[in-house]
Amino acid sequence: MFSNKRTLGLFLALTSAVGFAFSNTFASLSYQSGVNPLTITATRFILPGIALVILLRMSGTGFILPKRPGLVAASLGFISIIYTMALLSAIEVLPLAIAVLIFYLFPIFTALMLALLGWRKLTPTMAVSGGIAFLGLGIALGAEFENLDGWGLIYGLISAIGLATVSVISNRLMTGYDPRQATLYMCVSTTLIMVVISLITGGYSLPVSSLGWTHFLISLSFYAYAMIGYYFCISLIGAGDTTFFSNLEPIVAVGTGFVFLGQALAPLQYIGITIVVCALIYAGRKKE
Repeated sequence: MFSNKRTLGLFLALTSAVGFAFSNTFASLSYQSGVNPLTITATRFILPGIALVILLRMSGTGFILPKRPGLVAASLGFISIIYTMALLSAIEVLPLAIAVLIFYLFPIFTALMLALLGWRKLTPTMAVSGGIAFLGLGIALGAEFENLDGWGLIYGLISAIGLATVSVISNRLMTGYDPRQATLYMCVSTTLIMVVISLITGGYSLPVSSLGWTHFLISLSFYAYAMIGYYFCISLIGAGDTTFFSNLEPIVAVGTGFVFLGQALAPLQYIGITIVVCALIYAGRKKE
């Protein structure tokens, strides 16, 4: 089906972005049935962990990484909690469009980190297309920068830097070791930490209706595919390309918001969506 590694990588990058968008949309729907962000964060790494155990077992691959990469993978789970909580805090005090826009600085931060570390050259094509995609993203999300909460901006930057850090470290980890094993370590460490946090805070809240459970489980299912696909994609085409093509996620979120949440689109948003899609197509056809 896929003629080369880059084609498979692009497919996984784009479909993972779609998966993340649908996961967040159905998470929002589940909030109407009693679920809260803490519950989503605490449970969303369980299903991908189970799926990875099955995949590793079916392929005859062991679960255990060497000590050092194992500790690195587990630490990425901790960083994932930090940036997830920071993003949720940003969304709480900022307009959603602004919070998401700040969060989607992470592809740019990833490219800069990779360049500073000497792990990948920042090419003119990726720099220009990244800037154009971010401009289109701002238009599509309808961002308005007025009367913004200072802490919200800080939370947003922390979330973007956090995911960029995870992606950059994964760039080495996922290409040097089995990405399924490394991702499993992240899932286990994140789940254990979140379970402890949930028990201490007592903020755990499950759906109170069958429809809520449906939305909740659909959200977790999409996240499981998206997470596994995202980190496997990094092992194929690197963190720079993977994070860049994640720009598709908020565009899909705009569409799912319209279909599932009744959020209308302004004409200017269609222009922004077109700009982002063109930037993705342009970058995708360039082999650098």
